[in-house]
Amino acid sequence: MNQTWEDKFKRWAAPPGKTEEERCANAEKAIKNAIKASDKLNHRNIRVFTQGSYRNNTNVRADSDVDVGILCFDTFFHDFPEGYNRENFGINPATYHYEQFKNEVGEALTSYFGPGAVSRGNKAFDVHETSYHVEADVVPFFEHRRYSTNGQYLSGVELRPDNGGQVINWPEQHYENEVAKNKATSRAFKSLVRIIKSLCNEMSEQNIQEAKNVCGFLIECLVWNVPNDGFSHSDWTGDVRACLAHLFNNTKEEKTCIDWGEVSELKFLFRGGQKWTRQQAFLFIDKAWDYIGFTD
Repeated sequence: MNQTWEDKFKRWAAPPGKTEEERCANAEKAIKNAIKASDKLNHRNIRVFTQGSYRNNTNVRADSDVDVGILCFDTFFHDFPEGYNRENFGINPATYHYEQFKNEVGEALTSYFGPGAVSRGNKAFDVHETSYHVEADVVPFFEHRRYSTNGQYLSGVELRPDNGGQVINWPEQHYENEVAKNKATSRAFKSLVRIIKSLCNEMSEQNIQEAKNVCGFLIECLVWNVPNDGFSHSDWTGDVRACLAHLFNNTKEEKTCIDWGEVSELKFLFRGGQKWTRQQAFLFIDKAWDYIGFTD
């Protein structure tokens, strides 16, 4: 019997199996052990945590790695309101710096896993896959604080790539917002994210360039911006159609999506030098609609 799109969507909606989840958990545990074994890091105020699609339960079977953050609280980066500086908030100069921290994380991983098992990248360390655990991208972070004039702040994470610049993310806010939306959509939101990611992967395997130009995080954020009533149909085909239609209509022009946010709602999705563009998102959605065979 020929497989229908609804059959595919049902299969894609499910999270990866237990064995793959266990291998992801093993990677996280091993990295925690590597940090504990480091004489330079085991006395630091550090939290090791998973982030990204694995932590948010939006990973798909084709996702072969897990993102692990090494967050040090001994030093923090900051973002002050206009006209304010660290003296206004009684913040002392740092004595422990990010470059030293990243080097020490690299030393800890290499010592624990072996020099052939770890590669240093611009932003993260790659701990290679084994039969026991999946491949892991290990990212050293300092806390990032976005201050208000009253001295209160939002807590995120920040890394400094080797080639310069800064990357600020909000993993806790992202996680909490996804949990809330998943609950509000009767657990359909995360399933739909997995469906669209799997659709994108299949299109990429078919050498469709528009699918290769989008990443899983962007897909997650696009689906986040679909209103909750788009997840209320009686089958997955109805939800996918409503999701793609909303995204097509609203990414066609900048004015209808310029205020869209990432899932954290603390960064704009299509502003501020993102590594993707609105046009790339629109072209993927347009091609996905045609690939499935939806009609207007």
